[in-house]
Amino acid sequence: MTLLVKNPIDAYVGAQIKQRRTIVGMSQTELANRLGITFQQVQKYEKGANRVGSSRLYEIAEILGVPIQSFFEGVEEVIQAKNSKKADKRTKDSTLGKFDEFISSPNGVDMIKAFVEIEDPSVRKQIAALVKSVSRAP
Repeated sequence: MTLLVKNPIDAYVGAQIKQRRTIVGMSQTELANRLGITFQQVQKYEKGANRVGSSRLYEIAEILGVPIQSFFEGVEEVIQAKNSKKADKRTKDSTLGKFDEFISSPNGVDMIKAFVEIEDPSVRKQIAALVKSVSRAP
């Protein structure tokens, strides 16, 4: 029996797809129908169990109204964690749990919707830096 090991980048891109789909208020079924696939396939993409091909990722970006590169914003941190021997699985699971909880909350969705409306990349970067610094404050 072979164990399936998710590629961290595939999982990250899948999480980004889920995040954007949630922000626009689209169900997995609706996205699947527009792609001509099953909602189970969308679930697999979002969990990182199945890799999203480039043409399919392009379609998803168009349907969700984002540039394709937005699915890779922040992926550098995932690569660093993958390459780091210090990555603690419990911390990772805890962070993902907090992320899912946040993205599912009304405040989280409102914050994400407002953030994606900011068109200036430098302003987005400054806001992200501010939030990071505040989150580390005692």
